[in-house]
Amino acid sequence: MHFHSFSFAPLALVIVFLCGLSAPGASAQQKRLAAPPSLSTNQIPAPRAVLGFTPGDDRRFADWKQITNYFKLLDDASSRVTIETVGETTLGRPLLVALVSAPENIRDLGKYKEIQRRLADPRTVRNDAERDRLIREGRTIVVVSCSIHSTEVVGSQMSMQLAYELATARDAETIEMLKNTILLLIPSANPDGNAIVADWYRRTLDTPHEGTEPPELYHHYAGHDNNRDWFMLNLKETQILTRLFWKEWFPQVVFDVHQQGATGSRFFIPPFYDPPNPAIAPLLLREVGLIGHKIAADLQSAGVRGVVTNAMYDTWWHGGFRTAPYYHNSIGILSEAASAKLMTPINVTGAELEKTMTRGMPAGALQPATNFPDPWPGGLWRPRDIMNMELISVRSVLSMVAKYRERYLRNFYQLGRDAVSARPAPDAPLAYLIPAGQGKDENVAKMIGALVAQGVEVHRMNQELHLTHAPREDVRKAHETPGGSYLVFLAQPYRANVRALFERQVYPERRTAGGEAERPYDVAGWTLPLQMGVEVLPVFSIREPERAWRLSLTYREQEVRGDLGLRYEADVPLRLNERGQFVSRKAVSPIPNPLTRPVRLGLYKSWTNSMDEGWTRFVFDTFNVPYTSLRDRDARAGNLRALFDVIVLPDMTLKDIVEGREAGKYPAEYVGGIGEAGVKSLREFVEAGGTLVCFDSASELAIKRFGLPVRNSLEGTKTSEFYCPGSILGLDVDTAHPIARGMSRDVNAYFINSSAFEVGDSSRVRVIARYAEKHVLRSGWLLGEKYLAGKAALVEVKFGKGRVVLFGFRPQHRAQTWGTFPFIFNAITGGDNGQTE
Repeated sequence: MHFHSFSFAPLALVIVFLCGLSAPGASAQQKRLAAPPSLSTNQIPAPRAVLGFTPGDDRRFADWKQITNYFKLLDDASSRVTIETVGETTLGRPLLVALVSAPENIRDLGKYKEIQRRLADPRTVRNDAERDRLIREGRTIVVVSCSIHSTEVVGSQMSMQLAYELATARDAETIEMLKNTILLLIPSANPDGNAIVADWYRRTLDTPHEGTEPPELYHHYAGHDNNRDWFMLNLKETQILTRLFWKEWFPQVVFDVHQQGATGSRFFIPPFYDPPNPAIAPLLLREVGLIGHKIAADLQSAGVRGVVTNAMYDTWWHGGFRTAPYYHNSIGILSEAASAKLMTPINVTGAELEKTMTRGMPAGALQPATNFPDPWPGGLWRPRDIMNMELISVRSVLSMVAKYRERYLRNFYQLGRDAVSARPAPDAPLAYLIPAGQGKDENVAKMIGALVAQGVEVHRMNQELHLTHAPREDVRKAHETPGGSYLVFLAQPYRANVRALFERQVYPERRTAGGEAERPYDVAGWTLPLQMGVEVLPVFSIREPERAWRLSLTYREQEVRGDLGLRYEADVPLRLNERGQFVSRKAVSPIPNPLTRPVRLGLYKSWTNSMDEGWTRFVFDTFNVPYTSLRDRDARAGNLRALFDVIVLPDMTLKDIVEGREAGKYPAEYVGGIGEAGVKSLREFVEAGGTLVCFDSASELAIKRFGLPVRNSLEGTKTSEFYCPGSILGLDVDTAHPIARGMSRDVNAYFINSSAFEVGDSSRVRVIARYAEKHVLRSGWLLGEKYLAGKAALVEVKFGKGRVVLFGFRPQHRAQTWGTFPFIFNAITGGDNGQTE
């Protein structure tokens, strides 16, 4: 068993928690690293000369140490490349960015960074003449990020070859790229995962398990969900890169390099599939399509077959690496190459291609269509095939934005200007109010910190103001709002980000030809205040106590905010104290352990890489809750009551918990799950007085294997009847129950194809929360409300001397749902006194 009682850097109780991460430190020039004495500085090393193999070679994998070593050598040898260590990963590795451009641009990076800062905020530009000068002198900033998902390995290998080619090429096209662009090349957005996957791949070479994914999350907390964190900013890597993008460089284009399944198209590139998010500027959608079609045409010209556009991936959801740019007036590009088995080649048959049908490819991967004109017929598929497509794609982007540099800079500036100058429509809010005195200081601090960290302007009221919260409401009847409250105005450069995070999403109903619900790419709703449990009100007018007037801020009226007694909450420098805690000029206290009594807590951790388990660990570590990781072998060994008071099962299916990984596909120590012996141990644990807490689909295990008088009423429903993918729903809460301690009667919960309970023996079962009878959908998409309304969402069941707590929803979804965290802590302790009666 693995014991944890971490004191990770805690979340501050002030808004500076996320916006004050330590600055990158030394300049690019100061960060230049010396090469070994044996290497001539006049010689630019090829990757093969350093690695002993060429990136993309079959069954060869450069790990993070090798990659960083290569980039350090390239930095020393080439005047076109400089590297910066922009932060430290979750597990303590350096996160590197290589800046690649013409030597004269590299020598003057500070100048171009300042130009970008001013173009990103048109309020800093005095007049059109100054705008034109900045555009004339500026460079297009392009980010290329590789292998955020660490089993999508080829991108990280490709980055070295790309940098070398750009550092050595002398052709006119490359010279134009370097002159007109500055490339921020991220060899891996997840260095920890690169090391984990490389180690596993090498261990399993020449075994039956070669090419499998590692039996652990390839991000310490989030696994694949590290690309679902780009508005919440929970993870260190996301925080670091968000600061790099939206505080320092303000890129025009962000290109996120990925891989997909092995049996579909060979390569996906935009345009994206429908629906688009309504907050995204139409111009950006056109620009995304323009670059995507340029890449597709260049790949076709190079003889690459199997390229698809307008399929699978959409622009609806917010939290991804390539989606966050849309809300910062930037172009986000995604590529998805068909995978091999890590760095091991595979054979793909025509039959496999024929039966792979997805959104935008309903006839399979052998049938040509307008968006898929040249299918690949199948055969040997190698890592080098992937790398070659990625190299062509990056050069395609760089050549495009270099040739039309001024156009991209001008559009970038104009999108920001439009955002700050647009007058609100009569029924649209002017701002959003976060009232003071909610009694949820930690939630408010976290939310405002996340907003400020991604460049959203937040103002704190230094005096009382009167605000109206409905369209056309009489300004003389404005509501008194105390000082200390926060205002987030729409009239700011990142207006789209404010809209996307504060508005409630209304996902359009979409069905397949057979009438089933068409699955969104990720989730349908994520409205941040609803997830956080923070009260937020729209503001339609503002009145000072002494005089009544309606405020309508425009591009040239921003200075009026100072007259209203508003203070912009800019970044406050932070440092780490000797205990690893954030401190600033303000007094900052760590979030206290929320458990009301000591508890011996076990968290089930399987070998099937449950991201929900990782996010649960993140929540426990963030709130300084001690726990022990409970492995399969521990569950099978029994006698759990002697070790634990409470065991938490994260969101996992009964099959995954009991059976685990399939025998033969992994070494024996990683297969089998808890088995029937583990089920028996859990049952005995509860009967002996323990508490078993089950999140979402894990409830199935307790219901079916313990014979609880509860059933999931949604089990077996067709998606044509009921469907709710990643949405926020309303709960009616029994606040008298200890597990609801501190909660309000109306709570928002996150539902992602989750459960609704019908209960039997009322003497053993107590319902703590039900899905709302009416208007249960708060944000996202809900098809078939009648199947859910009024059903139990959170129940406690007596079992022997103990109890089972069943969550029908995800109370800690991606560590975003702060509004339902108290349910978790109360379930662990049983309320104030640990009693359930």
